[in-house]
Amino acid sequence: MTHTTEHPIRTGKPPWLRRRLPSGPEYETVRALIRNGQLHTVCQEARCPNQFECFSNRTATFLILGSRCTRDCRFCSVQSGPQGPPDPREPQRVAQAARQLKLRYVVVTSVTRDDLEDGGAGIFAATIHEIRRAIPKARIEVLIPDFQGDAGALETVLRAAPHVLNHNIETVPRLYPTVRPQARYERSLELIGRVAAWQPSIPAKSGLMLGLGETDEEIRQTLQDLLAAGCRLLTLGQYLQPSRQHLPVERFVTPEEFKQWYRTARRMGFSQVASGPFVRSSYHARELFEKT
Repeated sequence: MTHTTEHPIRTGKPPWLRRRLPSGPEYETVRALIRNGQLHTVCQEARCPNQFECFSNRTATFLILGSRCTRDCRFCSVQSGPQGPPDPREPQRVAQAARQLKLRYVVVTSVTRDDLEDGGAGIFAATIHEIRRAIPKARIEVLIPDFQGDAGALETVLRAAPHVLNHNIETVPRLYPTVRPQARYERSLELIGRVAAWQPSIPAKSGLMLGLGETDEEIRQTLQDLLAAGCRLLTLGQYLQPSRQHLPVERFVTPEEFKQWYRTARRMGFSQVASGPFVRSSYHARELFEKT
């Protein structure tokens, strides 16, 4: 179901959320490579505020399994609706683009494909294999959907041996019916727990958006839940409203608060934490992994 309720977009962002947009030949090179390769990136589809910086640094997070999602989360600008079958050649195209970009750390994510029997796990595995074949020394991080709790689908991805497996919890449990009505908090925690139990050598990673109306105590409890499930890498960033059809920002969290959450999460026991207004799940992913 598509939501059509409009919310006013808060204007006058605080100064810490204003930045110059990088441009130049490297940025245009990445854009052309993605366009000519008939690829998608979460940077563009989700309107990530870091896409200009990342493209200028010749990095991108590849979005596989098409550009439309079978779910309609209230925070995400990726379009929802019918999607065709997966393209079996997509893994090769992603690997070729990663090689052309001379990447040494490749992040791959996807839309959610509840219409597929395995949720797209097979294409994830094939993409990992193709990247490894094209760039043998590359590190690979995957950001996966919940596969509707299908343990076999998760096992398919883990057998392909990515270096990091990321699944975002996104928000606190109280807000799930509003923010992620087709997802389940417990199901996401269970997935993270399975990663930690089945493949402890693969760090489990997750992330939250702040500014949707959550309380400090709810954030703390969610971090405890993630840690108990086996999550080792954590990202915390500011939610930004993509359009009037999406949930409004309830609060802009200050940079100092993000620093405090970084210190809190490290004291709690997370191996590495990225926390800041512009942090997203794949932002500076290589640096976060290498610190572990």
